[in-house]
Amino acid sequence: MPNEARYAHPEAIVETAWLAENLADPKLRVFDCTTYLLYETGTGRPYRIGSGRPDYEAAHIPGSAFLDLQGELSDTTSPFNFTMPAPELLAARFAARGVGEGRRVVLYSRKNMQWATRVWWMLRAIGFDDAAVLNGGFDKWAAEGRPVEAGARHYPGARLTARPRPGLFVGKEEMQGAIGDAATCTINALAPDLHSGENPRYGRPGRIPGSVNVPVASLVDPASMTFRPAHEVAAIFAAVGAEPARRKLLYCGGGIAATLDAFLLHQLGHTDLAVYDASMNEWARDESLPIETG
Repeated sequence: MPNEARYAHPEAIVETAWLAENLADPKLRVFDCTTYLLYETGTGRPYRIGSGRPDYEAAHIPGSAFLDLQGELSDTTSPFNFTMPAPELLAARFAARGVGEGRRVVLYSRKNMQWATRVWWMLRAIGFDDAAVLNGGFDKWAAEGRPVEAGARHYPGARLTARPRPGLFVGKEEMQGAIGDAATCTINALAPDLHSGENPRYGRPGRIPGSVNVPVASLVDPASMTFRPAHEVAAIFAAVGAEPARRKLLYCGGGIAATLDAFLLHQLGHTDLAVYDASMNEWARDESLPIETG
């Protein structure tokens, strides 16, 4: 029952107090994963990508390094932003940044935890499980008056072998095949105006037919910027029919916000989960794919 829900993998959610106490751990690797979406109109594209590096260099959690999601952790040959690279290539890039065997990784971001959950989901997809998301991110850390430093840090390289988990990311074929399938719950993590079609940010307005809406913002407390309690999150997903026995396919604009929904479903013990990597960046552009509004 939702009111009895607990997070099943508490080790993957780190609190600011714990991190402050453990920053000196030589096995710890802490990363700022911040990216910004700079929304545009009249340009034919939904947004520009803004790097979080300048803000990181101005002030970051002491000892933490920076991960450039689009620049170094995405397939830059793809027509779609933030596309997941091949597992072996991604493992090599993470290893070069210090992620690997015998390392405990903590991921944080600013303004929105979805950037940290995206990197967490990517690590899970290549078989690295000793990673956690900082609850509340840099915003909570700073609000508590905890120490920060300027400049940049880098960790020595590590060893990381990709052990891919097929199926954590899916493409448009799987999404189209799930339309009308009662055994699958397709979830849109975008804001309600994008889900309804009121906002045409991605070109053709609307959503994948039959999908339900669990906006990423509904899963986070707006004051503390932390994940809502497990029983509240469970109730939100139960209300749209995201039952544990059903397969869940999650999408958004570019496979980022959907990872926060997926992360919390994983925390609730759901196992059959996948993120549509290209999401509406691809779906809305492809006129052959169905779309609905209202």
